[in-house]
Amino acid sequence: MESANQLVSIGTFQVLKLPLGFIRLLEWLFAIFAFATCGGYSGQLRVSVDCQLDKASSNLSIGIDFAYPFRLHQLSFEVPLCEGRKRERLFLVGDYSSSAEFFVTIAVFAFLYSLMATIVYIFFQNKYRENNRGPFIDFIVTVVFSFMWLVSSSAWAKALSDVKMATDPDEVQDLLSACKVMTNKCGSVQEPRWSSLNTSVVFGFLNFVLWAGNIWFVFKETSWHKGGPARFAAAPPAKKGGTFDQQQAYNQDSFDQPGGYSGQGDLEQASEYSPVGGPTSYSNQM
Repeated sequence: MESANQLVSIGTFQVLKLPLGFIRLLEWLFAIFAFATCGGYSGQLRVSVDCQLDKASSNLSIGIDFAYPFRLHQLSFEVPLCEGRKRERLFLVGDYSSSAEFFVTIAVFAFLYSLMATIVYIFFQNKYRENNRGPFIDFIVTVVFSFMWLVSSSAWAKALSDVKMATDPDEVQDLLSACKVMTNKCGSVQEPRWSSLNTSVVFGFLNFVLWAGNIWFVFKETSWHKGGPARFAAAPPAKKGGTFDQQQAYNQDSFDQPGGYSGQGDLEQASEYSPVGGPTSYSNQM
């Protein structure tokens, strides 16, 4: 009730000082960080193949690039076979695009909704509260996004763990035919940097905490939270009408009682002292 009155009484950018508006602003910023750190990622790993019997065929820096959305099975690279100038084309293992794209999609839609909600809080408070439709829709959407953030962040965290394993230089060396020959030497030159993707997972779960925590503040704006006082406020008119009916019935009963006012009773009492009876009694005495 208090937050609702505050939202009505203040306007413009003062709404951002309230928990509801301030958390929406944080959701907007954190959603940007979530999809930017994941969707804009590109990494590289390097391995080396040293052919002991044919040094001319050696390649000590084989670069393998990969990026969002992490369809690793489509990424090919060429490595020497250590048999003259023969080379082989290999592919990385795994397709993790579904989890990555799902995470980025939720982040983008959360960004758009939180931005739209912030604009509505600031400039369209009356429309937001008209017939309580705005708070109801806001509450339902907040609950849905809270659940989707939890699911997408968990899925992306698992997918990221698999991406790290699939792009581990030691795992990639097991795919090379030349590395299976004991006379050749294979090694890791460069490992991918995971700081950006690790940050995206952190922001994913932070977004879940923000949206889940904001459920309470949005719920306070709905009529569900205000339904009790409004229901009791409608009771006095019905009670007043019932009291009036009882009072009217009481007055009607009081008029019908023997002790009450009755025209017939007054006429009978007045007949005992009527002038007609007087002369008759006087003539008898004569």
